[in-house]
Amino acid sequence: MRHVNRRTFLAAGTGVAARSLFAESGDSGVIDGALRWGVARRKIPAVVAMAASESKTLYTGAFGTRDSSGEPVTADCIFAIASMTKAVTTVAALQLVEQGKVDPEGPVSKYLPQLANLEVLVEFDANGKAVLAPAKTPVTLRHLLTHTAGFCYDTWDGDMFRYVSQKPAPDMTKPGPLMFEPGKRWQYGQGVDWAGRLVEAVSGMTLENYFQEKIFRPLGMTDTSYILPASKFGRLVSRYHRDASGELQQDERKMPPTPKAFNGGGGLYSTAADYVRFMQMILNRGKGPNDTQILKAAAVDSMSTNQIGALTAGKMKSYRPESSSDVDIQPGHTEKWGLGFLINTSAYSGGRSAGSLAWAGLYNTYYWIDPKKKRCAVILMQYLPFVDKEAIGMLSDFEKAVYSNL
Repeated sequence: MRHVNRRTFLAAGTGVAARSLFAESGDSGVIDGALRWGVARRKIPAVVAMAASESKTLYTGAFGTRDSSGEPVTADCIFAIASMTKAVTTVAALQLVEQGKVDPEGPVSKYLPQLANLEVLVEFDANGKAVLAPAKTPVTLRHLLTHTAGFCYDTWDGDMFRYVSQKPAPDMTKPGPLMFEPGKRWQYGQGVDWAGRLVEAVSGMTLENYFQEKIFRPLGMTDTSYILPASKFGRLVSRYHRDASGELQQDERKMPPTPKAFNGGGGLYSTAADYVRFMQMILNRGKGPNDTQILKAAAVDSMSTNQIGALTAGKMKSYRPESSSDVDIQPGHTEKWGLGFLINTSAYSGGRSAGSLAWAGLYNTYYWIDPKKKRCAVILMQYLPFVDKEAIGMLSDFEKAVYSNL
């Protein structure tokens, strides 16, 4: 591991490897300044950010270094986008719904037999042993896509954290117990990973092949894949983590192995420009370049509409602080979940409109889509823990600069 020294950050913050595109009216220099300041003063190793309308790029900025050698970040640098994969998987699943191949309200065990006869956690007994009972409600695709199925990540669910401290963590070959009856609450978890397995089972294709054929190639997303080719390794931004003293340390830089399986909940590599193309498709209600229909407008509307009723989403206590801080990206706001997206019910001060769509990736990658103002933006960093206060500060600075200057 390599320590990230102050000199490297300050050198990166002087404007090295910075590139901007000006809007017809607006000052991208202010946005540059916010990102440059974040690299220099917040000590964030690397950032690439883009903002766009439904039809064109309005801003591109790249600052910092892609690794501790000092190699400058460029706009085409590649990042691990982790859970930003989930929105892509959701689109794939909804394509199959549109084709009549999947019933979103029926038991998902019809397509994934391993999800039949699931058990749900009832309690931990006096000895701390998990007490399980048969689940009363079948899991549906809607449950999977809205994080209401009961599948939970142990990073953000106390019961699941306690359960895996006693037993091996469940994997995607065999499901573990649900932490609650499907539909009873919102809790972030592996639901979309299982939706990815459904896409593979129904389509007969791997997620990698399905995404490339049905989504990425039609949208011109040439740098997005689960597999990083050796020819693109030089563009990959290194990952970092905070050590016990709070300093950022670079993880070992090595060629990522080819995955043995592809997960719907994470694992993609991408660039800011590629993800903007995906978000523009959402802004255009399912249409890609040359009016290519990736998804019908009605399906995009379902992604953009509250699907969890009176439940609330987006707030998560962390049980693994090395991986994630407590999650509450905009304190004081009530948030809902559509199919694949977090939805804010009120406008952010100086930022996105009410009804905007958003989510993020574990390594501090963030995006939002503002249908009301026909804007979208993505900001990519690459370090742990998730929702680190400096990363959230960078996101906030970028968002406010975008809305005040573009």
